[in-house]
Amino acid sequence: MFAVIETGGKQYTVKEGDVIKVEKLKADQGAEVLINNVHFVNDQSSPVFSSINAVVKAQVLEQCRGEKVIIFKKRRRKHYRRKKGHRQYLTVLRITGIDIKE
Repeated sequence: MFAVIETGGKQYTVKEGDVIKVEKLKADQGAEVLINNVHFVNDQSSPVFSSINAVVKAQVLEQCRGEKVIIFKKRRRKHYRRKKGHRQYLTVLRITGIDIKE
């Protein structure tokens, strides 16, 4: 069974036991998080298209930062160069269960 969830403006395909990195969530390490924004659940018998009838449970493994992304702007022949870096705050989640409410 797998589900398509949305968090942080991005969609993720998850199944039980998966470890994913998502945009930072306000939760402590070890806490359980419920994700209600479920777009699709594929049960082995039949797919369920509903965002109301399913909940994905996840455990917070850690709060961390992602890889550094370099932003470099340049205008040729004008001696204009700008270099900046950015590291996004991330939350690492382990998917513990997908519950379908009837």
